[in-house]
Amino acid sequence: MGLVTSSASTNNHNLYFSKDELAKILNLYSKGVSNGEWKDYAIDFSKNNAFFYIFKHSLAAPECILNKSLEKRKRKIFYNLKLKNKNKKFENLDNLLSSLNRKMFRLVN
Repeated sequence: MGLVTSSASTNNHNLYFSKDELAKILNLYSKGVSNGEWKDYAIDFSKNNAFFYIFKHSLAAPECILNKSLEKRKRKIFYNLKLKNKNKKFENLDNLLSSLNRKMFRLVN
């Protein structure tokens, strides 16, 4: 049995969603679940990317992919939305989420 300390963490160099970013994403995700649009999600992290995958069915390919990426040349973070084989780039998460909200949750009369 080994002792794990904060300095022994191997994931210190990965790009993550902040607590506020994750709260905003999960808030939108919960709307999709309550509307019956989405059933499952997954989160993945790497050195230059953080992914939030949204699934319509647990065994299907992701319907929507939210990606937070670090572009090394510009040393800037961008947010990408892949929805139905279309990619769109945003400079902040709020714009991405409002775009996704408009596309997914249109009012039906």
